[in-house]
Amino acid sequence: MRNILSRTALAVAVILVSNGLLTSPANAGESSILEPSSGALFGLYYGAGGLAQTAEKLGRTPAVHLTYYSWADDWTGSITKADLAAGRIPLVNWEPAKIDFAKIVDGSLDATILARANGSKALGKKFFLDFAAEMNGDEGWSGNNAPLYVSAYRHIHDLFAAAGATNVVWVWCPNVTDTEGGNRTTMDYYPGDAYVDWTGVDGYNWGTKNGGWQTFQHVFKDIYPLLAAKKKPIMIGEMASAQAGGDKAKWIDAIIPTLRASFPLIKCVIWFDVNKEADWRISSSPESETSFIRMMKDSYFNP
Repeated sequence: MRNILSRTALAVAVILVSNGLLTSPANAGESSILEPSSGALFGLYYGAGGLAQTAEKLGRTPAVHLTYYSWADDWTGSITKADLAAGRIPLVNWEPAKIDFAKIVDGSLDATILARANGSKALGKKFFLDFAAEMNGDEGWSGNNAPLYVSAYRHIHDLFAAAGATNVVWVWCPNVTDTEGGNRTTMDYYPGDAYVDWTGVDGYNWGTKNGGWQTFQHVFKDIYPLLAAKKKPIMIGEMASAQAGGDKAKWIDAIIPTLRASFPLIKCVIWFDVNKEADWRISSSPESETSFIRMMKDSYFNP
């Protein structure tokens, strides 16, 4: 699920302030790793509408803003700064397309890594960093080579630590399913407790595709115990439901009850708001939009 975000967010902060639509991450700031003390954070990837337009529709600005960047992009720039200035938590998804992970490990790419580490430190506020998400899936980073991925992740983490970028909160976010035919399983890619602040997962209800309609609980029920065993907060780094194949409004209505009853360690949920492989949009139907707005008003997502 990759779609590099255009650099348009800087100008929206003034609009949001003037309309009273800015919200802060509330008591997430009480935790050194941005974990809320109750409920869960909620975030969006803004693919179907701009930040200001979506905030107007929802009646609030979600606490977390997901953005995508390629290996060479400077993600410590204007969008991330605007999010931090407005009280949102950036979730930076750093995508190493066409990068040989062996070159990360041997130090050949240290200049880029250190530039991002120093830029991160200069931001001065905490934010989420998700490096090479869905590493166990069809993204194919490093050829789905789990030991090489782990070494690359650790090398990047260590350089950030050496640079003093302690405001970076590290998210490790595999796909909900492993690549078919692979000889590695999800947890083979886990970098280790010392390198991960939040475990995570990307998962979707594909509707009429990829096995048919699944409830929110069914999408995540198999991977949740694996992640929960690490006893760290869990982030759903990308998720949504297709419109076709079932009742999307009821699917959305079930999210918070399922989190409460079955997935208490999931402390952050990110919705992928775009019409892409399927119609993942909040407003794919009037009923879907109504359910989503109702969910946004629940105290569970307003910790």
